[in-house]
Amino acid sequence: MAKKALRASKSRSSQPAFLHYGRQLIEDDDIESVVGALRGDFLTTGPLVEAFERRLASIVGASDAVACSSGTAALYLAARALQLGSGHTAIVPAITFAATASAPHLAGAEIVFADVDPETGLMRPSDLEEALLRCPQGRADAVFPVHYAGQACDMAAIAQIARRSGLGIVEDAAHALGTAWTGPSNTLIPIGANSHSDLTIFSFHPVKTIAMGEGGAVSATDPELARRLKRARNHGITRTATEFVRAADAFDASGKANPWYYELKAPDFNFRVSDINCALALSQIKKLDRFVAARRRLVACYDELLKPFASVLNPLKRDPRSLTAWHIYPVKIEFAKVSRERGPLMRALTKDGIGTQVHYMPLYRHPYYAARYGAQVLPGAEAYYARTLSLPLHAGMSERDVKRVVGLLKQHLGL
Repeated sequence: MAKKALRASKSRSSQPAFLHYGRQLIEDDDIESVVGALRGDFLTTGPLVEAFERRLASIVGASDAVACSSGTAALYLAARALQLGSGHTAIVPAITFAATASAPHLAGAEIVFADVDPETGLMRPSDLEEALLRCPQGRADAVFPVHYAGQACDMAAIAQIARRSGLGIVEDAAHALGTAWTGPSNTLIPIGANSHSDLTIFSFHPVKTIAMGEGGAVSATDPELARRLKRARNHGITRTATEFVRAADAFDASGKANPWYYELKAPDFNFRVSDINCALALSQIKKLDRFVAARRRLVACYDELLKPFASVLNPLKRDPRSLTAWHIYPVKIEFAKVSRERGPLMRALTKDGIGTQVHYMPLYRHPYYAARYGAQVLPGAEAYYARTLSLPLHAGMSERDVKRVVGLLKQHLGL
C-alpha cells in the first residue's frame, strides 16, 4: 500500500505545474525586502511609501505618484480628485473590469458605456464621440479610457475630443505599467506621464506586471490634483497649515500650528497603503524591465505558434504606435467554426493544467447596470466578448509553457 502511495506521489510530481492565466513572480530579494520592512519602525504610511511613489513617478514620467490600497481605490481617488459627484456623467468603455465604472459611480457619477474595437478591445475616438451623443443633454464630465491588455489607446485623438467637450480624462492603466506610446518625432512617451490626460491609475495586484500584494497608484502632473489625491486617500483629512480654516483652533498665540491639529475637509475613506506592501513593490519595480521583456518574448512566441490557425484563432490586432507591456494574452476564437463552446473548452483546459479567463463580459450586461440603465447592445463589445479567451501569461513562464498551452488548445479545438 505504501509503495502504491509512493508511486502515485511520484506520478503527481512529474506532472507539469498548473499554469494560471496570471501569476506573481516572487524572488528571494522580494522576500528580504518585506522582512526588512517588518523589522523597521513603520508598518504603514512610512518612508517606503514615499520612496515607492518617487520611484514610480520617475519611471512613468510624472511629477507625482500617490500610492494607495488597490487599483480600485486609485480609480476612486482619481474620480474624487476630478470632483466627480452627483449630477455628473463619466464615459467608460464596455470592455473592462467592473472597477473602472464602479469607482466613478461610487463617487456619485452616472455611467455611459462606450463601445470598443472588436479586434483590440480598445475604445476608439469614434466610440467616445458616439457615447457622448448618448449622454444626458449630450454632455459628460469625464472619460476613463482603458489600456486594455497593456496595449495603449490613441490618447492624443481621444484627448482632442474630450477636451473639446470639456471632459476630465483618467487613463486606466491597470494593465499597462511599462507601456509607452510613440509620440512626435518617434519619441516614446510612457503611459503615466499624463501627456493627454489629467491622471493615470495603476494596479499592483499579483497578476499585474509587478506585485504589491494589493495596491495601486495614481500619477499626476498637476500639484492641485496630487494634493486632492493625498487628502482623499487619508479620510479627507489635511494636516497642512496653509489649508486650515479654523484659525482659533489651529494656531497658538504665537501663530504656530498646534501639533495635534488637523481638519476634515470632506469625509472620505482610508485608502492608505502600508510600508509592507511598498517594500515588496520597491523590490519588484527594480525588475520591471526584465518582467516586461519576458512577457514580450512569450507574446511573440504565442503569436508565431498561432499563425497556422489564423482562420479560427487570432491574437489581438496590434497598433504599431504602442510599445506594449503585455498584461494578458487574449485570443479571439471563432467558436462556431470549431463547433466548440467556450465554457467546456475552459473546463477541459483546466483539467489539463491550463488556467484561462475571459476579459471581459461587457459591463452593461451585469444585473446592476442593466437594471439602472436598461438593456444595451454595443456591437463592438458584443463581437469582442463572444470570441475572447485569455491564455496564461506571466513572467515566470517559459516558451516551453507556451508550446504546451498552444498544443492543448489545438487538441481541444480540433485544429
